[in-house]
Amino acid sequence: MSRHYPPRRAAYPVAAAASLFPARSSRRLPLTERTLRLLVVLSAAFLLAGCGTQGPPQPPRVQRPEQVTDLAALQIGRTLEVRFTRPRLATDGQRLTKPLEIQLLRNVTPPGAQSAATPAFAPWVTLLADQWPQYARGETIIFPARLSDQEFSQWQGKTLLLAVRTLTRGFRHRPLESDLSKPMEIPVMDVSGPVEHVEPHVTEKAIELSWAPPFRSLSGRPLSGLVGYRICRSRTGKPDSFELLGETPSPPYLDREFEFGRTYFYKVRAVFTDAGTTAESEDSLAVEVTPRDIFPPSAPTGLTAVYAAGAVELIWTANSETDLAGYNVYRGENQEPPRRLNPDILRTPILRDATVQPGHTYSYQVTAVDLANNESSPSAAVAVKTR
Repeated sequence: MSRHYPPRRAAYPVAAAASLFPARSSRRLPLTERTLRLLVVLSAAFLLAGCGTQGPPQPPRVQRPEQVTDLAALQIGRTLEVRFTRPRLATDGQRLTKPLEIQLLRNVTPPGAQSAATPAFAPWVTLLADQWPQYARGETIIFPARLSDQEFSQWQGKTLLLAVRTLTRGFRHRPLESDLSKPMEIPVMDVSGPVEHVEPHVTEKAIELSWAPPFRSLSGRPLSGLVGYRICRSRTGKPDSFELLGETPSPPYLDREFEFGRTYFYKVRAVFTDAGTTAESEDSLAVEVTPRDIFPPSAPTGLTAVYAAGAVELIWTANSETDLAGYNVYRGENQEPPRRLNPDILRTPILRDATVQPGHTYSYQVTAVDLANNESSPSAAVAVKTR
């Protein structure tokens, strides 16, 4: 009789499993070895799971700067003061993170000629990433583009077409340029040199500035197109601290917004126009002035004196000066010099003199005193006879 035995299972899976998880025995594996084996198994599981979700690599951003849209320029002597806001975003709408470079470009159009629809610009100035920050004022770039003597001489009466673009560097240092800004037309004018002989004169109500009007251009020709002057003021005298104070068609200029005892610095520029475009001379030398209050108030008016009940009552019209401190009252008798009656400044226009003697004739006068201790001339004298 034959015997039937169940089929034998393959030994390999069991052996493989046994190699990873050996049968427990009376001798346990050290803790470090068991931990290491567990980490190996978990790492394999995570790698298998991650392979199913990994996407394709993303290309790097192309950081091409946005176009400059607010280019402006002003001729100051032989210099063009160029202003614009530096771009902060790339054309993809995201913030620029790569170093920025700036390029100024120019084209010169002869007098009477029409600019081409797409003028050919020539590079003029390049500011590298470590150069332009010195010209930054917040988000605004203010760059002084100086014309050489030869350029200034050749371009007078011509129109300078100015544009700006910015760029970053991409793969293998290739430039990623913005679109060119809208070109700006600047007629090159033969302005004057700096205004000379600026003199401050302090009055009670204003600091009066006078100067010698220029009469020759930078090229030595008679001036044309002079329309006035711009006055700038600073409280420190530092180059970047001057601010436009006002304009005048001719000297002098009165600065009424000042305080006595505070130091001010002033500069003056001549202003020219040509076909609706404005240009200026370079700054005059700065002049410094510290106004001092040496101006007394007006003499009081309306003084009256009445003798009653053994005393003289004095009253007068109050002064209207904003820096008035008060009043002094003086009394004279016979030919003696007047003497001050009040030991301290009187705050109100009234005084009672109870030191008089019967049967005497007294003469009274009043002065006004300001906060700087300037005393006015005396009022008209008033005589009183006591009984």
